[in-house]
Amino acid sequence: MPNRTDLLLQQLQKKILILDGAMGTMIQRYALKEDDFRNEALYGVKKSLRGNNDLLSLTRPQIIREIHKAYFDAGADIVETNTFSSTSIAQEDYGLSDLAYELNVASAKLARQVADECTAKNPKKPRFVAGAIGPTNRTASISPDVNDPGYRAISFDQLVEAYSEQVEGLLDGGVDILLIETVFDTLNAKAALYAIQEVFEKRGLPLDPHEGGIPIMISGTITDASGRTLSGQTTEAFLISISHVPLLSVGLNCALGAKELRPYLKVLAENAPYYVSVYPNAGLPNEFGKYDQGPAEMNEQLEDFLKEGWVNIVGGCCGTTPEHIATISNTASKYSPRQLNVKILEK
Repeated sequence: MPNRTDLLLQQLQKKILILDGAMGTMIQRYALKEDDFRNEALYGVKKSLRGNNDLLSLTRPQIIREIHKAYFDAGADIVETNTFSSTSIAQEDYGLSDLAYELNVASAKLARQVADECTAKNPKKPRFVAGAIGPTNRTASISPDVNDPGYRAISFDQLVEAYSEQVEGLLDGGVDILLIETVFDTLNAKAALYAIQEVFEKRGLPLDPHEGGIPIMISGTITDASGRTLSGQTTEAFLISISHVPLLSVGLNCALGAKELRPYLKVLAENAPYYVSVYPNAGLPNEFGKYDQGPAEMNEQLEDFLKEGWVNIVGGCCGTTPEHIATISNTASKYSPRQLNVKILEK
Protein backbone atom coordinates (compact mmCIF):
# COMPACT_ATOMS: atom_id res chain seq x y z
CA MET A 1 0.00 0.00 0.00
CA PRO A 2 1.64 3.32 -1.06
CA ASN A 3 1.90 6.09 1.52
CA ARG A 4 -0.38 9.07 1.13
CA THR A 5 2.22 11.24 -0.61
CA ASP A 6 2.87 8.55 -3.23
CA LEU A 7 -0.87 8.06 -3.61
CA LEU A 8 -1.35 11.79 -4.17
CA LEU A 9 1.40 11.87 -6.80
CA GLN A 10 -0.19 8.88 -8.54
CA GLN A 11 -3.59 10.59 -8.61
CA LEU A 12 -2.07 13.77 -10.08
CA GLN A 13 -0.69 11.70 -12.95
CA LYS A 14 -4.12 10.27 -13.67
CA LYS A 15 -6.54 13.18 -13.43
CA ILE A 16 -7.33 16.75 -12.48
CA LEU A 17 -7.79 16.79 -8.72
CA ILE A 18 -10.65 18.72 -7.15
CA LEU A 19 -10.04 21.05 -4.23
CA ASP A 20 -12.93 22.08 -1.98
CA GLY A 21 -14.74 25.42 -1.96
CA ALA A 22 -15.13 28.18 0.61
CA MET A 23 -15.23 27.40 4.31
CA GLY A 24 -16.50 30.84 5.37
CA THR A 25 -19.35 30.82 2.86
CA MET A 26 -20.59 27.53 4.25
CA ILE A 27 -20.23 28.65 7.87
CA GLN A 28 -22.44 31.66 7.09
CA ARG A 29 -25.28 29.26 6.24
CA TYR A 30 -25.43 28.22 9.89
CA ALA A 31 -26.24 31.78 11.09
CA LEU A 32 -24.07 31.29 14.17
CA LYS A 33 -24.18 33.49 17.26
CA GLU A 34 -21.54 34.56 19.78
CA ASP A 35 -22.08 31.51 21.98
CA ASP A 36 -21.29 29.20 19.08
CA PHE A 37 -17.73 30.50 19.11
CA ARG A 38 -17.25 29.73 22.79
CA ASN A 39 -16.78 26.65 24.91
CA GLU A 40 -16.22 26.38 28.65
CA ALA A 41 -12.59 27.46 28.32
CA LEU A 42 -13.54 30.54 26.28
CA TYR A 43 -16.48 31.90 28.26
CA GLY A 44 -14.21 34.23 30.20
CA VAL A 45 -12.78 35.92 27.08
CA LYS A 46 -14.02 39.53 27.06
CA LYS A 47 -13.56 40.26 23.35
CA SER A 48 -16.24 39.23 20.87
CA LEU A 49 -15.27 35.95 19.21
CA ARG A 50 -18.04 35.81 16.63
CA GLY A 51 -16.49 35.51 13.17
CA ASN A 52 -13.33 33.81 14.42
CA ASN A 53 -14.27 30.79 12.33
CA ASP A 54 -11.19 28.74 13.19
CA LEU A 55 -12.47 28.47 16.77
CA LEU A 56 -15.37 26.34 15.55
CA SER A 57 -13.01 23.38 15.27
CA LEU A 58 -12.95 23.46 19.07
CA THR A 59 -16.42 24.79 19.91
CA ARG A 60 -18.62 23.31 17.14
CA PRO A 61 -16.56 20.53 15.54
CA GLN A 62 -19.62 18.84 14.06
CA ILE A 63 -20.23 21.88 11.84
CA ILE A 64 -16.72 21.68 10.42
CA ARG A 65 -17.09 17.92 9.88
CA GLU A 66 -20.35 18.49 8.01
CA ILE A 67 -18.73 21.06 5.73
CA HIS A 68 -15.77 18.81 4.93
CA LYS A 69 -18.12 15.91 4.20
CA ALA A 70 -20.33 18.07 1.98
CA TYR A 71 -17.31 18.96 -0.17
CA PHE A 72 -16.11 15.37 -0.34
CA ASP A 73 -19.62 14.25 -1.29
CA ALA A 74 -19.60 16.91 -4.02
CA GLY A 75 -16.52 15.33 -5.57
CA ALA A 76 -13.55 16.99 -3.85
CA ASP A 77 -10.35 15.00 -3.66
CA ILE A 78 -8.74 17.49 -1.25
CA VAL A 79 -10.25 19.55 1.56
CA GLU A 80 -8.52 22.37 3.39
CA THR A 81 -8.30 22.48 7.15
CA ASN A 82 -10.21 25.21 8.98
CA THR A 83 -6.96 27.00 9.82
CA PHE A 84 -6.72 30.02 7.53
CA SER A 85 -6.24 32.29 10.57
CA SER A 86 -4.75 29.79 12.99
CA THR A 87 -1.47 31.58 13.65
CA SER A 88 -0.57 33.31 16.88
CA ILE A 89 -0.35 36.53 14.81
CA ALA A 90 -3.88 36.36 13.40
CA GLN A 91 -5.35 35.15 16.71
CA GLU A 92 -3.75 38.06 18.55
CA ASP A 93 -6.72 40.24 17.56
CA TYR A 94 -8.89 38.07 19.80
CA GLY A 95 -6.34 37.67 22.57
CA LEU A 96 -6.05 33.97 21.72
CA SER A 97 -2.48 33.65 20.42
CA ASP A 98 -1.81 30.82 22.87
CA LEU A 99 -4.48 28.69 21.15
CA ALA A 100 -2.72 28.58 17.76
CA TYR A 101 -1.12 25.14 18.05
CA GLU A 102 -4.28 23.59 19.52
CA LEU A 103 -6.42 25.04 16.72
CA ASN A 104 -4.19 23.53 14.04
CA VAL A 105 -4.10 20.09 15.62
CA ALA A 106 -7.86 20.02 16.18
CA SER A 107 -8.72 21.24 12.68
CA ALA A 108 -6.31 18.83 11.01
CA LYS A 109 -7.70 15.89 12.99
CA LEU A 110 -11.28 16.78 12.01
CA ALA A 111 -10.44 16.90 8.32
CA ARG A 112 -8.34 13.73 8.61
CA GLN A 113 -11.22 11.81 10.19
CA VAL A 114 -13.67 12.80 7.47
CA ALA A 115 -11.15 12.14 4.70
CA ASP A 116 -10.41 8.66 6.05
CA GLU A 117 -14.11 7.85 6.43
CA CYS A 118 -14.82 8.88 2.83
CA THR A 119 -11.79 6.98 1.52
CA ALA A 120 -12.88 3.84 3.39
CA LYS A 121 -16.28 4.02 1.66
CA ASN A 122 -14.66 4.37 -1.77
CA PRO A 123 -10.99 3.31 -1.76
CA LYS A 124 -10.75 3.95 -5.51
CA LYS A 125 -11.14 7.67 -4.77
CA PRO A 126 -8.62 8.47 -2.02
CA ARG A 127 -9.24 11.73 -0.16
CA PHE A 128 -6.55 14.09 1.04
CA VAL A 129 -6.18 16.89 3.60
CA ALA A 130 -4.39 20.16 2.88
CA GLY A 131 -3.28 22.18 5.88
CA ALA A 132 -4.39 25.74 5.13
CA ILE A 133 -1.75 28.35 5.94
CA GLY A 134 -3.11 31.86 5.45
CA PRO A 135 -1.09 35.05 4.91
CA THR A 136 -1.82 36.46 8.42
CA ASN A 137 -3.21 39.99 8.82
CA ARG A 138 0.25 41.62 8.70
CA THR A 139 2.54 42.28 5.76
CA ALA A 140 6.32 42.11 5.97
CA SER A 141 6.93 44.16 2.81
CA ILE A 142 4.63 47.13 3.17
CA SER A 143 4.22 49.76 5.86
CA PRO A 144 0.69 50.09 7.27
CA ASP A 145 1.49 53.76 7.98
CA VAL A 146 1.55 56.02 4.90
CA ASN A 147 3.46 58.59 6.92
CA ASP A 148 6.23 56.13 7.78
CA PRO A 149 7.07 53.98 4.74
CA GLY A 150 9.97 52.30 6.52
CA TYR A 151 7.80 50.96 9.35
CA ARG A 152 6.79 47.28 9.45
CA ALA A 153 4.09 45.81 11.68
CA ILE A 154 5.78 42.41 11.65
CA SER A 155 9.27 41.03 11.15
CA PHE A 156 10.40 38.05 9.11
CA ASP A 157 11.55 36.24 12.25
CA GLN A 158 8.18 36.77 13.94
CA LEU A 159 6.41 35.32 10.92
CA VAL A 160 8.74 32.32 10.88
CA GLU A 161 8.06 31.65 14.56
CA ALA A 162 4.29 31.82 14.08
CA TYR A 163 4.31 29.70 10.94
CA SER A 164 6.56 27.09 12.58
CA GLU A 165 4.01 26.64 15.35
CA GLN A 166 1.22 26.31 12.79
CA VAL A 167 3.12 23.78 10.69
CA GLU A 168 3.93 21.70 13.78
CA GLY A 169 0.23 21.61 14.67
CA LEU A 170 -0.90 20.71 11.15
CA LEU A 171 1.62 17.89 10.88
CA ASP A 172 0.74 16.56 14.33
CA GLY A 173 -2.92 16.60 13.28
CA GLY A 174 -2.18 14.43 10.24
CA VAL A 175 -2.35 16.60 7.09
CA ASP A 176 -1.15 15.25 3.73
CA ILE A 177 -0.24 18.61 2.20
CA LEU A 178 0.82 22.05 3.42
CA LEU A 179 -0.95 24.79 1.46
CA ILE A 180 0.43 28.32 1.72
CA GLU A 181 -2.46 30.25 0.25
CA THR A 182 -3.83 33.66 -0.66
CA VAL A 183 -0.29 35.03 -0.83
CA PHE A 184 -0.48 38.82 -1.18
CA ASP A 185 3.06 39.43 0.10
CA THR A 186 5.74 37.04 -1.11
CA LEU A 187 7.96 37.86 1.85
CA ASN A 188 5.28 36.41 4.13
CA ALA A 189 5.21 33.31 1.93
CA LYS A 190 8.99 33.04 2.09
CA ALA A 191 8.73 33.11 5.89
CA ALA A 192 6.23 30.25 5.72
CA LEU A 193 8.53 28.28 3.42
CA TYR A 194 11.49 28.93 5.73
CA ALA A 195 9.42 27.74 8.70
CA ILE A 196 8.45 24.56 6.84
CA GLN A 197 12.08 23.90 5.95
CA GLU A 198 13.13 24.29 9.59
CA VAL A 199 10.34 22.04 10.88
CA PHE A 200 11.06 19.39 8.25
CA GLU A 201 14.76 19.44 9.09
CA LYS A 202 13.99 19.07 12.78
CA ARG A 203 11.69 16.12 12.08
CA GLY A 204 14.04 14.50 9.58
CA LEU A 205 11.57 14.91 6.71
CA PRO A 206 12.80 15.38 3.12
CA LEU A 207 11.69 18.60 1.45
CA ASP A 208 11.01 17.04 -1.94
CA PRO A 209 7.64 15.21 -2.13
CA HIS A 210 9.13 12.81 -4.68
CA GLU A 211 11.54 11.72 -1.95
CA GLY A 212 8.77 11.13 0.57
CA GLY A 213 8.33 14.64 1.96
CA ILE A 214 5.02 16.26 2.81
CA PRO A 215 4.01 18.11 -0.41
CA ILE A 216 3.92 21.90 -0.37
CA MET A 217 1.41 23.89 -2.41
CA ILE A 218 1.58 27.67 -2.85
CA SER A 219 -1.24 29.82 -4.14
CA GLY A 220 -0.88 33.55 -4.74
CA THR A 221 -3.56 36.17 -5.10
CA ILE A 222 -3.74 38.88 -7.75
CA THR A 223 -5.39 41.81 -6.03
CA ASP A 224 -6.58 43.94 -8.96
CA ALA A 225 -6.59 44.48 -12.71
CA SER A 226 -2.92 45.48 -12.66
CA GLY A 227 -2.11 41.78 -12.50
CA ARG A 228 0.13 42.15 -9.46
CA THR A 229 0.13 40.93 -5.90
CA LEU A 230 -0.40 43.50 -3.14
CA SER A 231 3.37 43.70 -2.66
CA GLY A 232 3.78 44.60 -6.34
CA GLN A 233 4.94 41.41 -8.03
CA THR A 234 3.83 40.17 -11.42
CA THR A 235 2.79 36.52 -11.68
CA GLU A 236 6.11 35.53 -13.25
CA ALA A 237 8.08 37.38 -10.55
CA PHE A 238 6.01 35.63 -7.88
CA LEU A 239 6.79 32.26 -9.46
CA ILE A 240 10.52 32.97 -9.59
CA SER A 241 10.51 34.19 -5.97
CA ILE A 242 9.24 30.90 -4.56
CA SER A 243 10.98 28.47 -6.92
CA HIS A 244 13.90 27.80 -4.58
CA VAL A 245 11.84 25.08 -2.87
CA PRO A 246 10.73 21.78 -4.50
CA LEU A 247 7.00 22.50 -4.53
CA LEU A 248 4.16 20.20 -5.45
CA SER A 249 2.19 23.00 -7.09
CA VAL A 250 1.89 26.72 -7.62
CA GLY A 251 -1.33 28.52 -8.40
CA LEU A 252 -3.74 31.38 -7.89
CA ASN A 253 -6.80 31.83 -5.71
CA CYS A 254 -9.15 34.46 -4.27
CA ALA A 255 -9.47 38.20 -5.08
CA LEU A 256 -10.69 37.68 -8.65
CA GLY A 257 -13.08 35.41 -10.51
CA ALA A 258 -12.00 32.83 -13.08
CA LYS A 259 -12.51 35.15 -16.04
CA GLU A 260 -10.21 37.82 -14.59
CA LEU A 261 -7.53 35.26 -13.63
CA ARG A 262 -7.13 33.88 -17.15
CA PRO A 263 -4.01 35.82 -18.31
CA TYR A 264 -2.18 35.23 -15.05
CA LEU A 265 -2.95 31.52 -14.90
CA LYS A 266 -1.63 31.24 -18.46
CA VAL A 267 1.72 32.61 -17.26
CA LEU A 268 1.96 29.89 -14.61
CA ALA A 269 0.85 27.15 -16.99
CA GLU A 270 3.55 28.11 -19.48
CA ASN A 271 6.38 28.68 -16.99
CA ALA A 272 5.89 26.63 -13.81
CA PRO A 273 8.01 23.49 -13.35
CA TYR A 274 5.34 22.27 -10.89
CA TYR A 275 1.72 21.24 -11.04
CA VAL A 276 -0.65 24.20 -11.37
CA SER A 277 -3.69 24.92 -9.20
CA VAL A 278 -6.49 27.46 -9.46
CA TYR A 279 -9.40 28.16 -7.15
CA PRO A 280 -11.00 31.52 -7.89
CA ASN A 281 -13.85 33.31 -6.21
CA ALA A 282 -17.40 32.90 -7.51
CA GLY A 283 -16.94 36.02 -9.65
CA LEU A 284 -16.35 39.49 -8.26
CA PRO A 285 -18.23 40.64 -5.14
CA ASN A 286 -21.31 42.83 -5.56
CA GLU A 287 -21.90 46.12 -3.73
CA PHE A 288 -22.87 44.16 -0.60
CA GLY A 289 -19.74 42.02 -0.66
CA LYS A 290 -21.66 38.94 -1.80
CA TYR A 291 -20.75 36.61 -4.65
CA ASP A 292 -23.47 36.13 -7.24
CA GLN A 293 -21.82 33.77 -9.71
CA GLY A 294 -23.65 30.46 -9.72
CA PRO A 295 -22.16 27.01 -10.37
CA ALA A 296 -23.00 26.96 -14.09
CA GLU A 297 -21.45 30.35 -14.89
CA MET A 298 -18.31 29.70 -12.86
CA ASN A 299 -17.96 26.24 -14.35
CA GLU A 300 -18.17 27.63 -17.87
CA GLN A 301 -15.30 30.02 -17.18
CA LEU A 302 -13.17 27.36 -15.47
CA GLU A 303 -13.78 24.92 -18.33
CA ASP A 304 -11.81 27.29 -20.55
CA PHE A 305 -8.73 26.53 -18.40
CA LEU A 306 -9.41 22.80 -18.66
CA LYS A 307 -9.70 22.93 -22.44
CA GLU A 308 -6.38 24.76 -22.60
CA GLY A 309 -4.73 22.06 -20.48
CA TRP A 310 -3.51 24.57 -17.92
CA VAL A 311 -4.41 23.00 -14.58
CA ASN A 312 -3.85 19.98 -12.36
CA ILE A 313 -5.86 21.04 -9.30
CA VAL A 314 -9.06 23.10 -9.45
CA GLY A 315 -11.53 24.28 -6.83
CA GLY A 316 -13.23 27.38 -5.48
CA CYS A 317 -12.57 30.22 -3.07
CA CYS A 318 -14.90 32.93 -1.69
CA GLY A 319 -18.57 32.45 -2.50
CA THR A 320 -18.23 28.86 -3.69
CA THR A 321 -20.24 25.98 -2.25
CA PRO A 322 -20.57 22.20 -2.65
CA GLU A 323 -22.92 22.95 -5.54
CA HIS A 324 -20.10 24.77 -7.34
CA ILE A 325 -17.63 21.99 -6.58
CA ALA A 326 -20.01 19.26 -7.79
CA THR A 327 -20.43 21.02 -11.15
CA ILE A 328 -16.71 21.67 -11.52
CA SER A 329 -15.87 18.08 -10.54
CA ASN A 330 -18.19 16.67 -13.16
CA THR A 331 -16.69 18.87 -15.88
CA ALA A 332 -13.06 18.29 -14.85
CA SER A 333 -13.53 14.53 -15.15
CA LYS A 334 -13.86 14.98 -18.92
CA TYR A 335 -10.42 16.56 -19.34
CA SER A 336 -6.81 15.46 -18.97
CA PRO A 337 -4.51 17.15 -16.44
CA ARG A 338 -1.79 19.58 -17.48
CA GLN A 339 1.43 17.77 -18.28
CA LEU A 340 4.64 18.95 -16.66
CA ASN A 341 6.79 20.71 -19.25
CA VAL A 342 10.00 18.69 -19.63
CA LYS A 343 11.85 21.66 -21.14
CA ILE A 344 11.03 23.79 -18.09
CA LEU A 345 12.17 21.00 -15.75
CA GLU A 346 15.50 20.74 -17.57
CA LYS A 347 16.31 24.46 -17.18
